[in-house]
Amino acid sequence: MRLLLLAIAALCWANAARAEGERAGDFDYYVLSLSWSSAWCALEGDSRNDPQCDAGRGLTFVLHGLWPQYADGWPSFCRTKERDPTRSESAAMADIMGGSGLAFYQWKKHGRCSGLTAQDYYHTAREAYRRVTVPDLFADVSRPLTLPASVIEDAFLEANPGLARDQITITCADGLIQEARICLTPELGFRRCGDDVIRDCRLKDAVLEPVR
Repeated sequence: MRLLLLAIAALCWANAARAEGERAGDFDYYVLSLSWSSAWCALEGDSRNDPQCDAGRGLTFVLHGLWPQYADGWPSFCRTKERDPTRSESAAMADIMGGSGLAFYQWKKHGRCSGLTAQDYYHTAREAYRRVTVPDLFADVSRPLTLPASVIEDAFLEANPGLARDQITITCADGLIQEARICLTPELGFRRCGDDVIRDCRLKDAVLEPVR
């Protein structure tokens, strides 16, 4: 029994060690996370009086982050010798991320794991965002829409030839359409998502918040 407990403890320690502080540059693929801005505002941003949620911004799917991913699981807060980005470098990402605070946090948690410099990580995240077409029709959402979450996925598939259904997943939070997550190779080509990422929202009555 004692040996069994020791084995379980060792396994738990190994899993915990994998959870944070891994070596930078050790990953299999990227997840490009695109956040529906109005949903984030409804769930978090409004309570913070975040400028991203100001009326008239017209934001649809913004870049949440570019996440290095393992075939199963993901690294975070990795060890790296690269310096952190300057405030101006993070602020320059606000046009596609909604704000500089998110950009810096994404660098700390995910960007350090890429093995890239902060400047190259921001450049790669911007390039990944540029390679995915956000359907134009989302800009016309002027009232809350109740719809199956699969409709959002279908719109991305139609707007992005070459993107397959097992390469994108739509997430929900508190009944709202939350994110579109698209899986990319390290070279930023579309690829199949890992089994732990393919967890599509199955709601038939998810709400797409109106653009602000």
